[in-house]
Amino acid sequence: MADVQVRRDHKSRLFPMIFEDKQSLLELYNAVNGSDYTEPEELTVNTIDDIIYMGMKNDLSFLLENRMNLYEHQSTWNPNMPLRGLFYFSRLYQGYVAEKKLDIYSRSQLKLPAPEYIVFYNGSSETPDRMVLKLSDSFPARIDGAYALECRAIVFNINFGHNQELMKSCRKLYEYSYLIAKIREFLSGGFTLTAAVDQAVETCIREDVLANFLKKHQAEVNNMILTEYDEELHIRSEKALSYQEGLEDGRRQGQELGEERSAERINALYSRLLKEKRLTDLERATEDAEYQKQLLSEYGLE
Repeated sequence: MADVQVRRDHKSRLFPMIFEDKQSLLELYNAVNGSDYTEPEELTVNTIDDIIYMGMKNDLSFLLENRMNLYEHQSTWNPNMPLRGLFYFSRLYQGYVAEKKLDIYSRSQLKLPAPEYIVFYNGSSETPDRMVLKLSDSFPARIDGAYALECRAIVFNINFGHNQELMKSCRKLYEYSYLIAKIREFLSGGFTLTAAVDQAVETCIREDVLANFLKKHQAEVNNMILTEYDEELHIRSEKALSYQEGLEDGRRQGQELGEERSAERINALYSRLLKEKRLTDLERATEDAEYQKQLLSEYGLE
């Protein structure tokens, strides 16, 4: 069996940093569940801080109300979150059983906290306000009755303007959404990524959006956002390059544009978009043939 790759270079990320204190995390929990807990100390954080399994960023996990809660933030759409959640929950339950000194060979049934898996998504792919991803959707073989394994991820779209009731219930979630929207607004306006982040942070401080947090951690926040965008850039770069594998892909894309276009020209377009960090345009170009044609024309690559 191949060894599981475990990365130990995990850097702080903005979303979990905003919600790392128990009061903020409790407010987020209340907003998601429609509850009204008021005692942050009732919440026990059990995030696995020092490892990433198979590229899975471990954002926030905690125990409350006899629930094992896993909260993830994602800016790149990934339908495989339930599988990654299964891996992570396995580690959490192993830790829980060890901490409580539970005997899995006991003649009596163990009582465990129920798992709840929430994903906060704010990427550019179109998604509904709320959807459910299931591990069983990955199984090609259908069987009668329930599967031996299942993991459900409830995905909330937290792009600005979505899930307004959820945003009203959790001010910090609203403010995080607003900050990211401002970064994208400045990027669309022609700012470099660094300048867009600087302008968005300054705007939020001026408008009292995450103001205290941003003032206190401005340099760190800027570095985290730039790092996260670089990670997203890498993921989208890999996605873009996959479109260039083989002449058949180049011919297919050429046919979608109404004429034969070489893979080299399309690759040149993606390279330009990557260099200029036009991430939204890049993702759209890989999925929308007509928009790809417009960008080819814009760069003189027809």
